[in-house]
Amino acid sequence: MEKVKNRWLIAASAVGIHISIGSVYAWSVYTKPLIEKFGWELADTQFTFSLAIFFLGISAAFLGHYLEKKGPRKSGLLAAIFFGVGIIGSGVAIHLESLYLLYIFYGVFGGVGLGLGYITPVSTLVKWFPDKRGLATGLAIMGFGFAALISSPVIVYLIAAVGIANAFFIMGSIYFILILISSLYLAPPPKDWLPEGFKEITKTGKKVLKSDLSQLTANEAVKTKRFWYLWLMLFINISCGIAIISVASPMAQEYAGMGVVAAATMVGFMGLFNGAGRIGWATLSDFIGRPLMFALFFSIQIIAFFLLPSAGNALIFQVLIFLILSCYGGGFSTVPAYIGDMFGTKELGAIHGYILTAWAAAGMAGPLFAAWGRSISNSYNGTLYFFATLLVIALFLSVLTILEIRKLKKRKVAIHAKKQTKAILS
Repeated sequence: MEKVKNRWLIAASAVGIHISIGSVYAWSVYTKPLIEKFGWELADTQFTFSLAIFFLGISAAFLGHYLEKKGPRKSGLLAAIFFGVGIIGSGVAIHLESLYLLYIFYGVFGGVGLGLGYITPVSTLVKWFPDKRGLATGLAIMGFGFAALISSPVIVYLIAAVGIANAFFIMGSIYFILILISSLYLAPPPKDWLPEGFKEITKTGKKVLKSDLSQLTANEAVKTKRFWYLWLMLFINISCGIAIISVASPMAQEYAGMGVVAAATMVGFMGLFNGAGRIGWATLSDFIGRPLMFALFFSIQIIAFFLLPSAGNALIFQVLIFLILSCYGGGFSTVPAYIGDMFGTKELGAIHGYILTAWAAAGMAGPLFAAWGRSISNSYNGTLYFFATLLVIALFLSVLTILEIRKLKKRKVAIHAKKQTKAILS
């Protein structure tokens, strides 16, 4: 009999993968050295990051089926190859002074590694933690949110010590090895597996394991209304969060009268709240449920976005920004558990991949909305009110999702009762 793996080591492996691929959030530390060395424009270097996020969403959607077919270990190994080649290849691009090669390696290869590396451990964790889905996915995706805090100072040191190209070579090799080792331990749980002692607890009635609403394939899921409700909710949540990230510093200076250094410090703390929101809100969702959690995200942000234009006090302004960023991070970590609740674990990785196309779209739309609103009104007020309105729509969608879930649960109970009646009569 095969020995059952330790699910907490599975979680640790997931964190290892996400800390590696989450280094994409540290891209900004490369921009200034690249501009100074090659004279490239800021827009040119920033496009590299946008391209990587775009390919993250697209590859997650297209390679989700590969994950379900081949399993998390092979999927993780492929992620290690793509991401490793992407970062090491970026060093080659810098050595050859080619911006277009940088787009291909970091943006395309790295982006594909990002997408596959993102969904692989998360879909596996949901299956290993039927009792703590929010906590499990929050742990992994927290690693993605906190990764920049770890990798940024290391990259800065390496650029100063050995140059930009060598920094890519070293970091790419480290990421490849870490993702490779982490992937080797990944595996789905045995069929009908439950955590140790959990079967006994459920039998006594002290704890009830909630059953999933359905068990759908990815192609079946995309035909449901609740899939598109969730897609739109995530799109709005990410668009609003990314918009704030892209303009936080100048907005702090304009609204709260903060200095350049104070605004930069605030941006650093935003990363902490982004990461903390991923584990905190996702864990809370295990207790209050995912539908209510999303409704809470949008309610908090509606208030925050409407209050920001009048928040002249630096402390109040920062509290509102940190709340928005925590909800932004929490949305990412709560979504996989929400998918499991609504569609089951049959093809969770593939469904998660489809949902993440919302990230690819929002990554482009959010900053563009923010920049466009600022340019036509010479103020961020209109932009903030626009996003607040979007969040009202998202709250409405969350209510529709709750009603849809209730309707399906009633139908499920009615079908079960009908089957029991038939069994008794026969």
